[in-house]
Amino acid sequence: LRASKVGADTQLSRMARMVSDAQSGKASIQRLADRVSAVFVPAVLIIAAVTLAAWLLAGAAWTAAFTAAVAVLIIACPCALGLATPTAILVGTGRGAQLGVLIKEPQVLETVRGIDTVVLDKTGTVTSGAMSVADIEGADADTVLARAAAVESASEHPVATAIVAAARGRGLAVSPVTDFLNEPGTGVRGVVDGVTVRVARASDDDGRTSVAVSWDGSQHGVIRLVDAVKPSSPEAIAELKAMGITPVLLTGDNAAVAARVAAEVGIAADDVIAGVLPSEKADVIKNLQADGRRVAMVGDGVNDSVALATADIGMAMGTGTDAAIEAGDITLVRGDLRTVPTALRLSSRTLRIIKQNLFWAFGYNTAAIPLAALGLLNPMIAGAAMAVSSVLVVANSLRLKRFH
Repeated sequence: LRASKVGADTQLSRMARMVSDAQSGKASIQRLADRVSAVFVPAVLIIAAVTLAAWLLAGAAWTAAFTAAVAVLIIACPCALGLATPTAILVGTGRGAQLGVLIKEPQVLETVRGIDTVVLDKTGTVTSGAMSVADIEGADADTVLARAAAVESASEHPVATAIVAAARGRGLAVSPVTDFLNEPGTGVRGVVDGVTVRVARASDDDGRTSVAVSWDGSQHGVIRLVDAVKPSSPEAIAELKAMGITPVLLTGDNAAVAARVAAEVGIAADDVIAGVLPSEKADVIKNLQADGRRVAMVGDGVNDSVALATADIGMAMGTGTDAAIEAGDITLVRGDLRTVPTALRLSSRTLRIIKQNLFWAFGYNTAAIPLAALGLLNPMIAGAAMAVSSVLVVANSLRLKRFH
């Protein structure tokens, strides 16, 4: 048993740390509330003093004047204002963690507003990132696959891994290979059961990868492989479209491969950007932003890191590389593309709850302070009303626990 990471370096510890940092951080809207509170508190003290003086100048008894001033101080306690943002962030980020969405910083909640384009890296994000056998052509498909797997068992190429896995999945015996030779860029060959078998690789026009299996000087079959689309990807794309967001497929693969994947998941042909070098992905994001779009980028590889950092919001697949996770603003723990619309909707809902809380807190104080100053609220009622306002703010934030 080998431990590659321990203690604070483990994925679980990193996830817990990200949630904790997000819950203890401050969004810009919270800083606004803090600035208002800094002015609000001395303003209330002045209002209380003016209330006391006004009642005394009006000839009221000291008891009545003092009661009105105290009621102003109690009713204006900025508890609800202070609770408005942190409670919503606490519940929202906690609920996100339950759903496999880790929000790195509270500011992300505000940035998500107005996102109209989601750029999706293909390999490992929309697709599984692993080749699989889709079809076998030949008079004896099992023999073709078994002999190809025997030769490929000595190779570390992703195509070889897929062919060997397919053979074992069918319960076929994978014979030992001798005289193995790797022909870079072409394929492999070796001797299996006394027969020289050659497996040659090529790409088809339909976006699939094919290998021709030959022995005894003639071709006996063709194995076609694909980087399979994740089962959840079409559903995620459909949900993004329903939200009014344009999905864009970004890949370094050729146009044929990109077109096939886009057609499978429901992305329009005009929204496919293929043949992009890793160093050019960030430029694609910048070009979209220059066109006035607000862009979220979803990726999982080292070559996606700069693009993730460049986008308005970077979403890293939790199944991807450390570099991508560090560069992203949001980590999608399960690597399920359906968590992309979930993350966007949760962030938007959390921001809406924060605004509702702040509106209630400001509105409550605006309406209650004049009533207290006029003597229409005694301190006991004011204290109860102040407590109720705080409870309402917390209760409104807790509604996020029911988010699905």
